Amino acid sequence: MADFYQTGIITTLHRLKPNSIDRLEADLEKFSRVRPIGLVLPALYTEFETFAMQRIVAELKSVRYLQRIVVALGNASEEQYQRARDFFKDFYTPVTVLWLEAEGTVRLLNLLEERGLSAGNGGKGRSCWLAYGYLLAKRDTDLIALHDCDIANYDRQLLARLCYPVAHPHLGFEFCKGYYARTTDRMHGRVTRLFIVPLVRALAGMAPGALFLKFLDSFRYPLAGEFAMDINLARVNRIPADWGLEVGVLAEVFRNCAISRICQVDLADNYEHKHQALSPDDASKGLRRMATDIAKSLFRTLAAEGVVFSDEHFRSLSIRYVRMAQDTIARYYADAMLNGLKFDRNAEESAVHVFAQSLNAAAKDFINDPLGLPLIPNWNRVLAAIPEFFDLLGETVDRQARQPVARTA
Repeated sequence: MADFYQTGIITTLHRLKPNSIDRLEADLEKFSRVRPIGLVLPALYTEFETFAMQRIVAELKSVRYLQRIVVALGNASEEQYQRARDFFKDFYTPVTVLWLEAEGTVRLLNLLEERGLSAGNGGKGRSCWLAYGYLLAKRDTDLIALHDCDIANYDRQLLARLCYPVAHPHLGFEFCKGYYARTTDRMHGRVTRLFIVPLVRALAGMAPGALFLKFLDSFRYPLAGEFAMDINLARVNRIPADWGLEVGVLAEVFRNCAISRICQVDLADNYEHKHQALSPDDASKGLRRMATDIAKSLFRTLAAEGVVFSDEHFRSLSIRYVRMAQDTIARYYADAMLNGLKFDRNAEESAVHVFAQSLNAAAKDFINDPLGLPLIPNWNRVLAAIPEFFDLLGETVDRQARQPVARTA
């Protein structure tokens, strides 16, 4: 995007000119000799059947600066696990497919349950957490990058721009969050545009001294699934097990990292991935469920920062959120008209109505159970309780990886 304006309290790194991928990757190859880089890819097996994953694999095959890649594979049978491994044959970078349903992995998760260290239910949060643990166990990476596996227009420059701020030895960043636009013939990213941003700003009007809200509002795309971080943050951060993952990660970074060491980077002119259904009639699915979990994660974080909530606060918040979201729709309408995009104002208003229901459900759940689902414990706590756990995890995953790869026709 053609601006260089610094907003909020974190550093923003822009796309000021067309970057040469050769320059970025040459620099990263030099940086990685001192600070090796690991990449985590959380994936369901169904994503291996998509064009997006095929494109990602083809792009990553050319990358030379990664120390290792860990694919956290969920919802896969043994045959599907073998097929997923076969995708990465003849790779320059060593690739480990961490099969979440493997007997050995399940045994380790049960051990954690027995010791009161639950890693939560299956999902992206647990997948990422186990992949971090494996990289920590291998002790040969200094920073971790992560991105999703459903990016339809993936280009390896996205990964290079994501890693660069943390890998560069003189910039001093420990955490980097990606941002981008999400448009086709219309705007996407409804949960970001119509829920989290107006909600954060509505809350900020009610709790103007809450630094965490100012921190969140500094991110151009707080729900982006792409980030890079110093591996020590992976050791100390706790992770939510539900849809509140991205907000939960930012909450932990806010808690464990100096503001001056946090940045966001423009990853791409446009970003296209699969679109979740709004699910207006089912609170347990789609964007409606996602918004509920995000709001609860936000409420828990604010409560930990000393922000007091009551029934009256939540009633006022609901009204403020709807007003703020409606004002936001008017802004997006003007933006769409200028850029020649389609804009269904009724659909936008309907989404706000559904998100208001999610907000009210989150408030009710929070009042009844302020703690909610426990966060997945950080790795320091796991090792304090089970000092040999990294050895067990590394041996389990590597033993599975040594099995012969099934060659697909």
